[in-house]
Amino acid sequence: MHRMDAPTAKDAAIAELAARQHGVVSRTQLYEVGVGRGAVENRVARGLLHRVGRGVYAVGHTALTREGRWLAAVLACGDGALLSHRSAAALWELRATASARIEVTVPPTSGLRSNTTIVVHRAAREPATHRGIPTTTPTQTLTDLSYTLPQRAVERALEQAEKLQLLDVTRAGPRLKRIIQAHDFAPTRSDLEIAFLRLCRRHGLPRPHVNAQVNGDEVDFSWPEQRLIVETDSRLHHGTRAAFERDRARDARMTTLGWRTVRFTYLQVMRGDVAAVLRRCLASPAGSAPAPRSGRRSPPPATRA
Repeated sequence: MHRMDAPTAKDAAIAELAARQHGVVSRTQLYEVGVGRGAVENRVARGLLHRVGRGVYAVGHTALTREGRWLAAVLACGDGALLSHRSAAALWELRATASARIEVTVPPTSGLRSNTTIVVHRAAREPATHRGIPTTTPTQTLTDLSYTLPQRAVERALEQAEKLQLLDVTRAGPRLKRIIQAHDFAPTRSDLEIAFLRLCRRHGLPRPHVNAQVNGDEVDFSWPEQRLIVETDSRLHHGTRAAFERDRARDARMTTLGWRTVRFTYLQVMRGDVAAVLRRCLASPAGSAPAPRSGRRSPPPATRA
């Protein structure tokens, strides 16, 4: 039986590292905090470290969380490895997965192969970090899923990404963009702002105010001199009956103040003749508030006998 020595400064460093990494550490990280090969094996023999993957250890116990298993798989695949595909979608909460195998994307030059616990993909990917786990970005994850899942499953994941404001349409792959355009999925507010402002700049239109307040209401885009408001609607956020009624009530309030409101869907912004409509609206005279009306009809003007 091994005698349990008092914790050392190196043990404290290991514990601190594990606390930040869902309970797992890599052999390389252990070396970096000064724990040599022999000391690693000694800690394994004493039950302080437990092998959970190629060069990866759980610290103190093997009851890893889902995130711990994901990070262990990424660490086992070495530098540049990212959680991806179905596993990344679950991490970003875009869709659940029941797969026991974890999907990881590694650099194209990596010699790693898939095994019974890890599915290896090879590609150059922009890295992101979520919950302390290196992963593909949400949009890249959706792009990868568009090539591996049925279209309806991708559409449901897109709907979730839209709710969570994780979709960056400008970075979507060609296949994912076709699905987005075909089904009018709106991007995050910042993405839609970029797309709309690019449209204005491309067609030489005046730059609008973005997310400005008009009579206490925030509007998507506005041109105060022309008293013109543009709202960009998505099926998800404006498709309910309550949203429909709320939007029309606000449009009516703006009309009483002399503002015109024009609504475009995201699909129209990306593919329609929005610039021509805007040009005509901006060229026409600004609206003016109608004179207040009482509930009674005014009497006819008096006539002379």
